[in-house]
Amino acid sequence: MSSVRFTVTPTKAEDLPGLSDTSPDISSRPSAHVRFGSRESVNRSDLVSEGSAGGTTFGGMGGNETPDRSSIDQGDGKISSVYINNSHGMDDDEFFDRNLALFEEEMDTRPKVSSLLNRLANYTNLTQGAKEHEEAESIGEKKKASKSPQMGTFMGVYLPCLQNIFGVILFLRLTWVVGTAGVLQALCIVFTCCCCTLLTAISMSAIATNGVVPAGGSYFMISRSLGPEFGGAVGICFYLGTTFAGAMYILGAIEIFLMYIVPQAEIFKGGGAAMLNNMRVYGSICLLLMSLLVFVGVKYVNKLASIFLACVIVSIVSIYIGAFVSAFYEHKFDVCMLGNRTISSHVECSKTVPVGIKDTVGSFDSNFTLGYENSTAGPVIVPTAVPVVEEKTTLLWEEFCHSTELNATCDEYFTSNNFTKIKGIPGLASGIISENLWSSYISKGEVLQKSSLSSSHSSPPASLPHPYVFADITTSFTLLVGIFFPSVTGIMAGSNRSGDLKDAQRSIPIGTILAILTTSFVYLSSVVLFGACIDGVVLRDKFGESVDGTLVVGTLAWPSPWVIVIGSFFSTCGAGLQSLTGAPRLLQAIAKDNIIPFLRVFGHGKANGEPTWALLLTALIAELGILIASLDLVAPILTMFFLMCYLFVNLACALQTLLRTPNWRPRFSYYHWTLSFLGMIICLALMFISSWYYAIVAMVIAGMIYKYIEYHGAEKEWGDGIRGLSLSAARYALLRLEEGPPHTKNWRPQLLVLLKLDEDAHVKSPRLLTFASQLKAGKGLTIVGTVVPGHFLQTYGEALAAEQTLKLLMEKERVKGFVQCIVAQKPREGISHMIQSSGLGGMKPNTVVMGWPHTWRQSEDPQAWKTFINTVRVTTAAHLALLVPKNISLFPSNSEPPTDGYIDVWWIVHDGGMLMLLPFLLRQHKVWRKCGMRIFTVAQMEDNSIQMKKDLATFLYHLRIEAEVEVVEMHNSDISAYTYERTLMMEQRSQMLRQMRLSKSDREREVYLSPRFRSTEGHTSNPIKEDRDRQAQLVKDRNSMLRLTSIGSDDEDDTDGGERERPVSSSSEHHRRVQMTWTKEKTAQYRAAHSGCSTPEGFRDMLSIRPDHSNVRRMHTAVKLNEVIVNKSHDARLVLLNMPGPPKNTDGDENYMEFLEVLTEGLERVLLVRGGGSEVITIYS
Repeated sequence: MSSVRFTVTPTKAEDLPGLSDTSPDISSRPSAHVRFGSRESVNRSDLVSEGSAGGTTFGGMGGNETPDRSSIDQGDGKISSVYINNSHGMDDDEFFDRNLALFEEEMDTRPKVSSLLNRLANYTNLTQGAKEHEEAESIGEKKKASKSPQMGTFMGVYLPCLQNIFGVILFLRLTWVVGTAGVLQALCIVFTCCCCTLLTAISMSAIATNGVVPAGGSYFMISRSLGPEFGGAVGICFYLGTTFAGAMYILGAIEIFLMYIVPQAEIFKGGGAAMLNNMRVYGSICLLLMSLLVFVGVKYVNKLASIFLACVIVSIVSIYIGAFVSAFYEHKFDVCMLGNRTISSHVECSKTVPVGIKDTVGSFDSNFTLGYENSTAGPVIVPTAVPVVEEKTTLLWEEFCHSTELNATCDEYFTSNNFTKIKGIPGLASGIISENLWSSYISKGEVLQKSSLSSSHSSPPASLPHPYVFADITTSFTLLVGIFFPSVTGIMAGSNRSGDLKDAQRSIPIGTILAILTTSFVYLSSVVLFGACIDGVVLRDKFGESVDGTLVVGTLAWPSPWVIVIGSFFSTCGAGLQSLTGAPRLLQAIAKDNIIPFLRVFGHGKANGEPTWALLLTALIAELGILIASLDLVAPILTMFFLMCYLFVNLACALQTLLRTPNWRPRFSYYHWTLSFLGMIICLALMFISSWYYAIVAMVIAGMIYKYIEYHGAEKEWGDGIRGLSLSAARYALLRLEEGPPHTKNWRPQLLVLLKLDEDAHVKSPRLLTFASQLKAGKGLTIVGTVVPGHFLQTYGEALAAEQTLKLLMEKERVKGFVQCIVAQKPREGISHMIQSSGLGGMKPNTVVMGWPHTWRQSEDPQAWKTFINTVRVTTAAHLALLVPKNISLFPSNSEPPTDGYIDVWWIVHDGGMLMLLPFLLRQHKVWRKCGMRIFTVAQMEDNSIQMKKDLATFLYHLRIEAEVEVVEMHNSDISAYTYERTLMMEQRSQMLRQMRLSKSDREREVYLSPRFRSTEGHTSNPIKEDRDRQAQLVKDRNSMLRLTSIGSDDEDDTDGGERERPVSSSSEHHRRVQMTWTKEKTAQYRAAHSGCSTPEGFRDMLSIRPDHSNVRRMHTAVKLNEVIVNKSHDARLVLLNMPGPPKNTDGDENYMEFLEVLTEGLERVLLVRGGGSEVITIYS
């Protein structure tokens, strides 16, 4: 549906013409507009039309009526109308219908129903070829007002379909098909092809009546039903088919011209290759002339269309009349036969001809006379008393004997067989159909033979110099299918002209199906009539050589063969012009959809919309078909393209019907999905029957275009059936996955990648997505998520911007997946919600990927690392695996070349086998492909390290994983002074930061404990108002900063050791504070209790801290493991390490971060892995 753009409306009375019945020029003023109450103004040319009595109507009212509840006062120049209200002096732009005041704020996006219906009523769609271009070409001619389409079923659909279906094959090849395949097989070929088009027409009628079909016709139907990928691929195939059809029609016209109209026009003399060269030269000239005619103006082509159609109808009628006349009237077309072999046309069908009577005395022996007769090949002995007839050899004698002498040595078959003449057109009552029932397939170079005639069986094969009629091509059933099928194409002509039809949804099905039934009857009856009236050798004579070079179908025509010759010539020329007119517009429609970027240039043309560049490309492609120069070789090519188009039309109808798409409501109800599938099967079978290699080529071309559009084309959402099929398949698959938990063998990482955005909505660590793409290698589920802090109503736009940023990054990194942005007041809660709600059914993430908070030590705000630890706890509670790449900026990008090295796995504890599976998955990617794999495990004093190594190697063997194995022994050792000092420093730092945060909290409270603040309590409005404004501004600034923050900057009030007040509600906070009663004693007591490290005693307490024993042990483990890992894996490209879980007591969260830092110190690239609690790898098949 095209959208209507409303224009500015004049509000002065003098800007509007008189609205009485006496205003004849009301439609000629383009600036006149009428205002609606919904802020929408519609051009008067859309709403005002001239009635039959010269009156004016509004929106479809009668010609003598005036607009309801509106009156025009001509005297004072004021207009009083339901549409325009100036009674209160308000601006028109602020006026709304009083009855719809509840909806006035949404009128821009949700217009009134009356406006919508008016827009739909005035909708007109332009057709694929003709009218608008004709009007634009009329230079200097005043553009007429557009009229509503008035074409009915007969003129708008039926006749155009007839013109497009009847073509060159009917006149040039149908007789040959009947003679070669026989009447029975020819009926089978014609019936199958007609069934294919009839079933396709039923599907097409359902699609065409399911909505308005604008320019593009069949391409529009397929693309909007099957999506841009299928639509573009099939549209290009249909375009190529139409273009090659133009080449085929031109070749047919040139064949008629050179063989049956002006044979003397041959440039290259001779047969075979010379004839092909003639076809190429004349075909190229004809293509050039036709292209120029199409370029000059489509209106000339459309004006000639009726003439061409009349030629076709007259030709067909003459065939029927001639067939019935043949039962009573003998056609004078005799065929010369030598034995049972067909001779090309000659004046004399004999070996010799008599020239007079001669006395035999003195010429020969007195007892005998040597003579030759027409009925014998050798000399005969006659009595001397009989006079001898003097005879002369014919041209046939010369060609078979290479001499004019009667005693010359002749061809053996010529010598042993006699010449006879048979009727080429025995007639309808002759019973010749009994001979023509069966097939007679022959190979290239064989002579056409009549099996019912006797001949010498010991005859040698015929040679080319002899005047026989030879087969120019090896025939078979499949070949005839490919050659005949183009004669049933053209069923889309009605749908392409839907804009010219009065009632397209009624006319298209009726007209198209009636046209197919009519043409099918003509074809089937023609097969029977040809087989019943014409001799088999004449039917198999493709070019009519045996009947004096006459067009074979013309021999049956009445009153003269020239009716068919002239009629077929003009009809083929007209069909060629129609193809050259329709194909460029089809390409232009595809180019304007912008689904194939490199075709964009062909969407442009002349100022009037003529597709100049598309016409040029069409002419070049058609020239390729003309250079082939053989009608029999070009026909199978366009057969493939048309069959593929029809196949997808049937597929579209079947899919829409089976999926029960809500928008699938065609007015044409005589369809069923089984008919569409039957049509699709017939199309596919005909493709491979006619030419399997052409079918494969056509499918490869369509497949390449499909993939090109899928990866590089513009994204289009047309509500297509393929999308509906995907939804149904996804629903079915999700329901199947929901039946039970996935088996270990089917486990694969379904990633939820948590990314953090900075203040400018840029991703802080894009390499996280790069690492995810390397881990996935394009397989499985990937969800990329982020949290936008704030309220959903206020930050929805920012969430959309963040989502678009992530989509662009995913496209850049070539990650296939989904984006999920959650708006939450606290990022910590947002991450928790995302982990809980991501995915659907069985397609939920099972692995979370998040970055390491690098600046957690330098930041005074503890929320960054607290959010990190909270995410670890949430993933553990949800039984999800967790991957934390550290130093992610040092990880390789996808564009880096693969390098040698090792991926080291430090398998300390078993948590489902994630450590074994991840290196295998990474090595599937080209960046990590050359890396080897080493697995280290730790043995304690009580473990048998040798046995552990053997068991580990056996385990890896059963897992089918190739890796080097090493067992590292860790001896019990005393806790070193370094470990003790490191633990002490960690705890002192924690205590110091805690005291600093408390001091900051105290300073914030000082504002409210100061004498200045207390002195304002007794004053009236001004100080309180200033403080309230200051607090409101603080809240506003704080919320602004919240919206710019992302994951890891949670602002919660649960800091350790004290509370931090948040100005969530400035008014309530103010009242709470001003009602507090503070005395000097309370103030001193509070400061003493919360002084923290602000006193020297506080610092002395901090310096006298003794480290906790459990912290010392954990630090000892971290230091020892780090020493071993750095020693063994300092040169590894990547180190995978078990990630210890956070402490159950939240007081030790900061120490947990320090343990992880110590554990991974000195390693360039580290991947901390935490399993989800389930086995992800198995040794069983």
